[in-house]
Amino acid sequence: MALQVFTAVTGAAWESELVGELDRADHGVTVVRRCVDVGDLLAAAATGTGQAALLSAELRRLDGDAVARLLAAGVAVVGLVEPGDHTGADRLRQLGVSRVLPADADAAQIARALREAVSGAPATGHDVGDPRAALPVLGLPEDPADRPTGRGRVVAVWGPSGAPGRTTVAVTVADEAARLGVSTLLVDADVYGGVVAQVLGLLDESPGIAAAARLASAGTLDVPRLARTAWAVAPQLRVLTGLSRADRWPEVRPQAVETLLEQARRLSALTVVDCAFCVEEDEELSFDTAAPRRNGATLAVLERADTVLCVSGADPVALQRTVRALGQLREVLPDVTPVVVVNQVRRGPVPGDPEQEIATALSRFAGTRVGAFLPADRRAADAALAAGRTLAEVAERSALRVALRTLAAELAQVPAPRRRAARRRR
Repeated sequence: MALQVFTAVTGAAWESELVGELDRADHGVTVVRRCVDVGDLLAAAATGTGQAALLSAELRRLDGDAVARLLAAGVAVVGLVEPGDHTGADRLRQLGVSRVLPADADAAQIARALREAVSGAPATGHDVGDPRAALPVLGLPEDPADRPTGRGRVVAVWGPSGAPGRTTVAVTVADEAARLGVSTLLVDADVYGGVVAQVLGLLDESPGIAAAARLASAGTLDVPRLARTAWAVAPQLRVLTGLSRADRWPEVRPQAVETLLEQARRLSALTVVDCAFCVEEDEELSFDTAAPRRNGATLAVLERADTVLCVSGADPVALQRTVRALGQLREVLPDVTPVVVVNQVRRGPVPGDPEQEIATALSRFAGTRVGAFLPADRRAADAALAAGRTLAEVAERSALRVALRTLAAELAQVPAPRRRAARRRR
């Protein structure tokens, strides 16, 4: 049976000739609909009458969300660009189109790419060569600290509801990693109430993550643009601020977040993402188009992070929430194994030795061990919050700051700083 294909390459002079060649029986491909725009293509994909789509880089209003919706509908995608149009090829790949061919490729080659896309065969990566890929990224600031460092690590800071201290951990880990000489990007991806900008005293009415998500959806986000979108708050630390209002969550789509993380890996050696608490899979609504998913951004970060920190409080209520949250995460993302970090550890809420009791409880009820215990230091945390500064700036010798500095060194994979020895009195 011939492969049924949609095309959306309107406006190209070679479209009619290409469609005619693809319809030849010996290619095993049949064009069932020639779509005039993205809306027409998505409507055709929803009918289930086609298995693949052939689209051009010049297709108007094509973005990452449209490509994600095609893939979700079970329609494989192959892109076409004008010969030598490396910018268009890069944009299609960033939008999620893994197979991109020059428009002057013969029909047999295009038909083969369509069949491979439907079968799920891995892309060869040799369809459109780009000699610029071997060169350094251009357009970056001249400061060496502003240049990409290769494929960096992504750490997601997540945890249950109830304010266990996710933002405090994320901000301090990012700040301490930067102080250890590691180029770091702190991303506020909490779609329910990001407060990283407020915690750091940044008066930002224009959320950086929304701007980066727009660029990613358009296929134009790259390392220089990501660097310009983020605040440079220290020589080694950039901050991508979060949504100023929770009702703006539809601006941060999962596909855009995935692209953002890929560019973040190129910009910084370490990316720390402050995530929302909720990991419930959004209910599929009955619309004629795909509905946005509020929790999709959080799930995208957790799924693609190298390390996931689950921040828990140290009282019985917080621990119960953590046990439930870990079970829910296991159901939604079974391949993700978070590292539990217990915050605000103190005597009182838990009888006996709090660390031992908490470790035993989490091992018994959640089947997990504790990766780190963070001591409660309310005075230092309050001082940092009141001043809009980090723990290192207001309470250098705080026990909480020391513990988070050790954790940051482990996550950044650099030697932990030695504690200063006390001076002896003569």
